[in-house]
Amino acid sequence: MRTDEVRDLYDRALREHARPEGPGVEVERAGPVVRRVGGPDDWNGIVWSDPELDAEGADAAIRAQIGHYTALGHGEFEWKLHSHDRPADLGDRLRAAGFVPEPPESLLVAPVEALTSLPGAQLPEGVVLRPVTDAAGAELMALAHERAFGTDAGRLRHQVLARLERAPDDFVALVALAGGQPVSSARMELYPGTGFAGLWGGGTVAEWRGRGLYRALVAHRAAVAAERGYRYLQVDATDMSAPILTRLGFTALGTTTPYVYRPAG
Repeated sequence: MRTDEVRDLYDRALREHARPEGPGVEVERAGPVVRRVGGPDDWNGIVWSDPELDAEGADAAIRAQIGHYTALGHGEFEWKLHSHDRPADLGDRLRAAGFVPEPPESLLVAPVEALTSLPGAQLPEGVVLRPVTDAAGAELMALAHERAFGTDAGRLRHQVLARLERAPDDFVALVALAGGQPVSSARMELYPGTGFAGLWGGGTVAEWRGRGLYRALVAHRAAVAAERGYRYLQVDATDMSAPILTRLGFTALGTTTPYVYRPAG
């Protein structure tokens, strides 16, 4: 896999020519940026900026996006900055404008075919994998997320239900059950026409970590992606999951940093 070529393809297919993720979400080209705009429970933010953006243009674009999202009444929005974005000091300019950076994540990509038969990717004994296709499954998935990460899963619950109701064909959600209790969950977004599928979630409750659930969920989603003709799996990986994914065959294309803007008051 040629890293530069895959990064260019990723930038074009998933950023510059981004598509709406879920019902009620719009993708807009606004001068030198591409943004997603949805409801308060959707992801709102900037997904791409022109690689020719200079310092003056960057400051103007930042001001324009603050004005746009503020006028919509959103409590917050995000500028998703990639390590290869320009100008080189774009992160500093975002901070100066009031954005707060969250921890960076590794942008990882792997060929689908390399992940469909991972060694040791069987589910642990006593664990069953259940596709999430209805509200009951979404509730189990949300519970697994809350137990794994210790955070409220209200937004996840909303997004999963909305995807299942209005756009299920390009979305895969899974929950792993042990003794009927949710112990892990994961999802996959399929981006038709791009060759890419995105892995999200993958949270496992503490007492079930280290038993191969994460690996099994990656392999299962890779098999689904392969069946549907996708070439690459993409992940924005935390420090916890990046080493695991690298061992499974993922390659780093750089990093992504969420810069979050929250209006004062």
